[in-house]
Amino acid sequence: MKFMLIMRDIDQAAVDAAENTDFNEIIAAMGAYNESIVNAGVFSDAAGLSDPSEGTVVDFSDDDPVATDGPYGELRELFNGFWIVDVSSQEEAVQWAKRAPLDSGSQIEVRRINGPEDFPQDNDRMQKE
Repeated sequence: MKFMLIMRDIDQAAVDAAENTDFNEIIAAMGAYNESIVNAGVFSDAAGLSDPSEGTVVDFSDDDPVATDGPYGELRELFNGFWIVDVSSQEEAVQWAKRAPLDSGSQIEVRRINGPEDFPQDNDRMQKE
């Protein structure tokens, strides 16, 4: 099963702490964490995201979708990056999330990535084609 580990800061103190930490220290800690995931054979993908101010939100509330330059929402809603791990259970994914080199005020949301088995109607249709 694949799980996405979604990293985010939930308060301004976490953002400030990261900005006041030596960048090379952050990169070294994340590099070591990433290496441990790769060495365990569960790494599938990972990426850090640019600052929310560089993003655009497309809102589908109206008939015509509206694009607005970011950031959007509250701080706790903004994602900083993610990892995708291919593990045997949600519990194992949670254990990997707990090892991330993050500080107080940060969170990782663990979400299973749907696979073909989650869409049986599509599987049936594809087998008939």
